[in-house]
Amino acid sequence: MKKIVVIGGVAGGMSFAARMRRLDETAEITILEKSGYVSYANCGLPYYVGGIIEKEESLLLQTPQSLWKRFRLDVRTGTEVLRIDAELKQVDVVNHSSGEEYSLPYDYLIFSPGAAPIRPQIPGIEQAFSLRNVEDVKKLFEAVSQTPTGAVVVGGGFIGVEMAENLINRGIKTSLVEAQDQVLAPLDSEMATFVHNELQSKGVDLYLGSALASIEENMVTLKSGVKIDADLVIMAIGVRPEVYLAKSAGLAIGERGGVKVDDFNRTSDPFIYAVGDAVEKRDALDGSATLVPLANIANRHGRVIADHIAGKQTRQVNAQGTAIVKVFDLAVAVSGWNEKRLIAANRKYLAVHSHPSSHAGYYPGAQGMSLKLLVEPTTQKILGVQGIGKDGVDKRIDVIATAMRAGITAPELADLELAYAPPFGSAKDPVNMLGYISENALSGITPTVQWHEVEAKIEEGFTILDVRSVVEVDRGTLPGAQNLPIDEIRERKDEIPQGKILVTCQVGQRGHAATRLLRELGYQAVNLDGGYMTWSNSPANKKLTRN
Repeated sequence: MKKIVVIGGVAGGMSFAARMRRLDETAEITILEKSGYVSYANCGLPYYVGGIIEKEESLLLQTPQSLWKRFRLDVRTGTEVLRIDAELKQVDVVNHSSGEEYSLPYDYLIFSPGAAPIRPQIPGIEQAFSLRNVEDVKKLFEAVSQTPTGAVVVGGGFIGVEMAENLINRGIKTSLVEAQDQVLAPLDSEMATFVHNELQSKGVDLYLGSALASIEENMVTLKSGVKIDADLVIMAIGVRPEVYLAKSAGLAIGERGGVKVDDFNRTSDPFIYAVGDAVEKRDALDGSATLVPLANIANRHGRVIADHIAGKQTRQVNAQGTAIVKVFDLAVAVSGWNEKRLIAANRKYLAVHSHPSSHAGYYPGAQGMSLKLLVEPTTQKILGVQGIGKDGVDKRIDVIATAMRAGITAPELADLELAYAPPFGSAKDPVNMLGYISENALSGITPTVQWHEVEAKIEEGFTILDVRSVVEVDRGTLPGAQNLPIDEIRERKDEIPQGKILVTCQVGQRGHAATRLLRELGYQAVNLDGGYMTWSNSPANKKLTRN
């Protein structure tokens, strides 16, 4: 009979324990959880604060009693592990309710303590709330119920923007402070602008490029000297792996600060496995160490550990970083690498932007979305994808994330046979269109220019040709652009200056057709990828003055 001790519940630890029981009825499985709750929906915590999830019990997925009844799991909440003795193969623990200290032997130990919120050492930090577990959310819910006059959320990551939305939904004046120049770091800057606009349009005061200096009574001060009135402060600047127990046990810690594990999630000690936010994962793109604090991969790795201990065949599970977040009316989703990371790694790529509709435009209710695909030019491999919109973003990102896992190339997205009817999509789905656009750019049929290259192209002497209608151009265009509607190019081609032409339209589609026409007519034409919509939402339009 195997004696198995699990340190920490929630996603990784509980996924392991349930799978292990299904594989081995005789194993003695003990779960030690420091908090008072072993299985809860921590991704739902912001929505409980905001009142969207009305009942606290809705967050509680399982209890010690239900887990014993169903799986005969010995769950001990309020129990903290003080030390791991790897040599003796035992853990020393304390029950915080009774004060009792004792030791538990193990044949296998599963390390799943999660991660801890980052709390910088600044004056007044003790006044700020964090949001990591049920105990945190109870304290925060009580504070929010006192109807604060103003709140400051520090950190523009997933939790930060979710908290800002839910505080606004509670009628609380809310400011969001982010030390970087954008929210949601997995997005590239021109995509993040859509999120900034949404936050501000819903009443969130954004302070970007602003670091927190101190928290005083009813006020926070930024390093810039700006003061913001607030009687509620929430820290959401990220988490770091909980590894102090692992270090004291002599387990190897990786380059990113998480516990180092092999393909089966074994640590440097063959009798200790690790899973969840405390663990480094292997990046699916380049195999490097990465930290991915997401429930999906924690659940998957928990199952891998159980299978390995039970002697079942397992598969290596690398991390792709697929994630989605709701920001008021927008869905924001990503998978793989972004452009910033590719540049930092000195990796060549092609960027493709599109702005399709969620379903057929002639069917009522179609909503616009913005998609960005990053492709390796030589192999045509999909390196990353980003999507933002009000409807249909989730399924497009999921399809592309699946394609990435399967090794489907960017042009092959055009070949995918996806479900179509007017209420749900288009005959050429947005995923298919990314395949067509990628193939055109990769093959050289339609050379493209990116939004951040426009200024350089102007300096090189490119003529900017806007092929939209006069009405559209009057609303705004690139600096110095000449307007020639696409349907008039053949008759008015003599008006186009000789030399290099940078074509732009609204989203790139008419620009593609115009670029092909001009190249057939003998011009050196290139298309602005993603058109005016991408450029106008990018940092580039802050440098150049539009007509």
